[in-house]
Amino acid sequence: MTRLAIDIGGTFTDIVLEREGAIHSHKLLTTPAAPERAALEGSAFLISELGLSFADVRMVIHGTTLATNALIERRGAKTAFITTEGFRDILEMAYEKRFEQYDTDLQLPQALVPRELRFTLRERITADGRVLAAPDREDVLALAACLRAGGVKAVAVGFLHATVNPAHEKLVYDWLREDLPAEVTICLSCEVSPEIREYERFSTTCANAYVRPLMAHYLHRFDATLREHGFAGQFMLMLSGGGLTTLEQAARIPIRLVESGPAGGVALGARVARETDEAKLLAFDMGGTTAKICFLEDAVPATTRRFEVARAWRDIKGSGLPVRVPTTELVEIGAGGGSIARRDALGRLAVGPESASSVPGPACYALGGAMPAITDANVVLGKIRPEGFAGGKITLRPELATAAIEEHVATPLGLSSAEWAAAGILEVGEEAMANAARVHAIEQGKDVTRYTIMASGGAGPLHAVRIAEKLGIARVIIPTFAGVGSALGFLSAPVAYEVARSTRAPMERLDLNRLAMLQEEMRREASAVVLPALAEGEPATISLAAELRYSGQGHALRVPLEKPLANSADAKALEQAFITLYRDTYSTVLEDNPVELVALSLICRGPAAPLVEAPAADAGKQTTIAGTVKVFDPVRGEFVASALVPREGLAPGQPLPGPALVSEAQTTAYVPTGWAITLHPFGHVILDREVRP
Repeated sequence: MTRLAIDIGGTFTDIVLEREGAIHSHKLLTTPAAPERAALEGSAFLISELGLSFADVRMVIHGTTLATNALIERRGAKTAFITTEGFRDILEMAYEKRFEQYDTDLQLPQALVPRELRFTLRERITADGRVLAAPDREDVLALAACLRAGGVKAVAVGFLHATVNPAHEKLVYDWLREDLPAEVTICLSCEVSPEIREYERFSTTCANAYVRPLMAHYLHRFDATLREHGFAGQFMLMLSGGGLTTLEQAARIPIRLVESGPAGGVALGARVARETDEAKLLAFDMGGTTAKICFLEDAVPATTRRFEVARAWRDIKGSGLPVRVPTTELVEIGAGGGSIARRDALGRLAVGPESASSVPGPACYALGGAMPAITDANVVLGKIRPEGFAGGKITLRPELATAAIEEHVATPLGLSSAEWAAAGILEVGEEAMANAARVHAIEQGKDVTRYTIMASGGAGPLHAVRIAEKLGIARVIIPTFAGVGSALGFLSAPVAYEVARSTRAPMERLDLNRLAMLQEEMRREASAVVLPALAEGEPATISLAAELRYSGQGHALRVPLEKPLANSADAKALEQAFITLYRDTYSTVLEDNPVELVALSLICRGPAAPLVEAPAADAGKQTTIAGTVKVFDPVRGEFVASALVPREGLAPGQPLPGPALVSEAQTTAYVPTGWAITLHPFGHVILDREVRP
């Protein structure tokens, strides 16, 4: 089967085509005004180069940052929010606390929906689902008139305790649908995020309504254009949680796509971990705009049901918009190849988070960019060769990189040369990425030194070794087709969909009949998304998890379930599993506190891409060194002769010591002195730190 994967990033659009087990790739600059244009151009180029047509493609898998960018840049639809009387300002009250206690310059996240577009209705449902006051039809009619007059294009509806009883939300939806134009989108919290914690539920629903007109139009337009070119297969979208979903589901709840691109890099990490038998892997993906980091244990990435978008203050946790959707547990920082270097207000060298992106791009692209970026620094230091960059699609101008660094960094900071300024740019950027990994590891209680780094993205292999040295890590893996790693990861992802339901109850008083009906309802909902997307005869698996906490606590722990809760023995086993996990996590238990169930989650998942056997090594092949290049070494303070090795020229079983550059079409791996290269049977490049006597 021929499959096409498309990852649209802030700087580059990556295309990967899989045909009969062979992988072909292409990389080109993103077209921000119409992201699908570069995707279609790149796809058409790759397809025609192989002598195929769009009619030969059976599946297109797409990941995009469009939803995330719309939230960050506030380019969504004009959105209104309807909630229970008395809760109009919950989007700004948020958690009713400061995320930085003593910062007097604190900048709070701005609500997506301004106060004049937040409305209330006289309705009320109790925490146990009883109706105290029903909404009035006349009130909704008057509200609909206000929405029409205000030119509202999207409406989010979130009522108190709708997770227990969604009747009022559904009733108001029916009335609004009758009174509002068909093009106005309406989102209900009971469908988008049916879980407790009202602020997070309302925030997620508003975010979904805010981006849905844009995303639905974009996705359907992209699909229609593909079909105009002859495509007749499945159009699938990558979800933030690491699975694939259908076009219809993605257009309905696009907020689940906020981390779809980075999730591809994590999916690649899971596959590489299995192929290399790495039990602890740190997936590091660095593209043109951002760098992403995720920990994997036994090829399984950490996941979460809460994520923050568009952090407003120094990338500090708590300063963004919370969205409660399944996502991989990763940290993302503004450090990519396009991250701009400058002198900050205090006279220090600063790098990012602003990016040159694809327009105007780093100075060396000669596309109008005047500010120096990390890519320019790599060019000046000799780590990026001008010839063959991005598969030969971009001609670099090293003299422009040198001039930009001298003007904006070396001269203002009084540095002796562009080379030392470039070395400083990389040091600042690499330290920011290493520190992000340290903090993320501490937050998750992990020892980062026990992990192996897998580096992907166009810029990842250039910086992975230096980041590994900063973190005390001794091994780095550069996977095959690392430069288009996220798109390649899409091809490894299974069709999957997760649903969750809040169901708070003490463990000793569980209503098992109600839980059985709830679990069956969740199974039907998830299966309805997954099963139609599977090929005939492909099996689907169901996995369950529960969230539990001690009574009186604010947060819960997630405990996997081997089977649905069916009887008191299952409930007792679940409670004991929670107590064990709590002890392992916090080194204590609260023996006198009862345990309560908070939520259930369920994932329906299709089969993962099978692992193929490693190809047999060519015993007669010898490693080919294409030549010698000069790379600036800040430790020695001079340019050092380094071997230039085409990736396809590496031979298994023949270690090659650094310094060296391993070049391929979409990226380059930098191997300094003290590290050695070996080729894995699957084609991955393994970099090991040499043991010094």
